[in-house]
Amino acid sequence: MTLSFRAVLLGAAAGCIALGAQAADLSRRAPPPPLPLPPAFTWTGFYAGVNAGYAVHTGNGGFTDPTYGTVTGGNRSGGFAGGGQIGYNYQFTPGSGFVLGVETDIQGTAFAKADAAYLGTTPYYSVRPNLDYVGTIRGRLGYAFDRVLIYGTGGFAYGGGSRSSSTATYPYTLPGTDRTGYAAGGGIEYAFTEKLSAKVEALYLHLDRGFTGTTYYSASVPAYYGAGKQDSGFALVRAGVNYRF
Repeated sequence: MTLSFRAVLLGAAAGCIALGAQAADLSRRAPPPPLPLPPAFTWTGFYAGVNAGYAVHTGNGGFTDPTYGTVTGGNRSGGFAGGGQIGYNYQFTPGSGFVLGVETDIQGTAFAKADAAYLGTTPYYSVRPNLDYVGTIRGRLGYAFDRVLIYGTGGFAYGGGSRSSSTATYPYTLPGTDRTGYAAGGGIEYAFTEKLSAKVEALYLHLDRGFTGTTYYSASVPAYYGAGKQDSGFALVRAGVNYRF
């Protein structure tokens, strides 16, 4: 075997050894790292939105006047309510966990006119003010299952409105038009994007307006005028959309 042929064999052998070593190195290389996961969703932050729903009075209009006797009728039906809200949430653990927040809202109301009331067969007109708007300042406590938030809520409620047209005939002191009380309820909210969420909520609002004015009888009409029955509680069911900042 000549020297040159022997050199060719040695070179080929060295090349095979080098290729084998490279293949072994390739097989030992670690797989590429996985792509980073997106951050967990969190409800933390400020938000603002709009709402609309239906309010229903929880009482009836009948009552007994201490001077003249039983007043029948005067029942109130429900009506539209709509407005806006702003608030802030803090989620203790992103993804799933407890959420603490505060929210304030205000909305106009459009309750249907009360049924006619009578004292015997004579009309009885209430001089209580209408409830044209209502607002709340409430705390919220809930639990988030990622983008689904279930919560309870409660706090301060207020409202007010215009005076009844019957007050022009009433000769005594009239009640104020403002009311205060409390609100309590709960709801469920779903975030369908990082910024937008939708909610369904039910609240009970109790707005006390203590007034026990004397019933007045006008023989020229004839008709009775008085405070009527205290109608302070109503339920509100509404849906809303929030934009999260």
